[in-house]
Amino acid sequence: MKIALRICAESYRSTREGVPRLVEILQQHNVGATFLFSLGPDQTGRAVRQGFSHQAMRRAEHESAIERYGFPTLLYGTVLPAPDISHRCTSILTETKSAGFETAVHGWNPQQWLGQINSANAIWTATQMQRAHQRYKEIFGDDAGGHGAAKWQMNIHALRLTQRLGYRWASDCRGTHPFVPVWNGEPIHCAQLPTSLPTFDELIGRDGHTAENVHQQLLKMTASTQSTEHVFSLTADFARMKLNSTLNSLLVGWAEQGHEICSLDTLRNSLDFATLPRHELIFRTVAGRAGLLLTQGDEFLSTWKEAA
Repeated sequence: MKIALRICAESYRSTREGVPRLVEILQQHNVGATFLFSLGPDQTGRAVRQGFSHQAMRRAEHESAIERYGFPTLLYGTVLPAPDISHRCTSILTETKSAGFETAVHGWNPQQWLGQINSANAIWTATQMQRAHQRYKEIFGDDAGGHGAAKWQMNIHALRLTQRLGYRWASDCRGTHPFVPVWNGEPIHCAQLPTSLPTFDELIGRDGHTAENVHQQLLKMTASTQSTEHVFSLTADFARMKLNSTLNSLLVGWAEQGHEICSLDTLRNSLDFATLPRHELIFRTVAGRAGLLLTQGDEFLSTWKEAA
């Protein structure tokens, strides 16, 4: 039984402060994880101002935007210049990989991505993804093994690029189990490892879940399910918030349940691509989160498979 950790570093501050703290916590538990890095400018301030971070604003009753992002971050891309995350945090990125954790691509400019991806054409999409792909190679000296989209937002051009850029896996959607994605009948030959468990922020504030007890609900879900693979996603912001002890309790609980806590690459290596089911991709809502997310739909049965 495997639970892959999908950790998103979405801003300069979360990369600089959150990632090292998370590395420390994970090393204490001797577990694996995949860190998805944003590699271009941090324009969080512009995104919040334009409303792209409406989900974060909905959580205002649980935490203030200033507490979550930090005051300077809320000004990046507006009053203050947008810092180049991967250039300023190169040592943190390389040290994370040297510590034994998988590193992969989260995007070039996630805030811009969230604002435009739904209507973006092939050229704009390719420019964003190729910039991130190239910057990753410049920093690490090798191609990234995978891609994890910001807030589970993709289009058909981006999905095709996960195949063309040679990624062994992608974690771009929500779902229940690994699969080969199909978009309007077109298969994409890059295994999707969907986020299958709800995130901390989707649970906190609902049904009595708090930062102190939210891990109990997640442990109930992984204790009762029959699935042998899960993906749990969290952002590096939470490492410096009120969830350090909660994450510790969750990791201890998963170990006691017998789960191997690993990277997305380790999960991918345990799968036979040829036998993965094909599933359509659809957009729909997910409990506790605003807007439509890319999700795993029904299993796709091609004509030849139906005939067989």
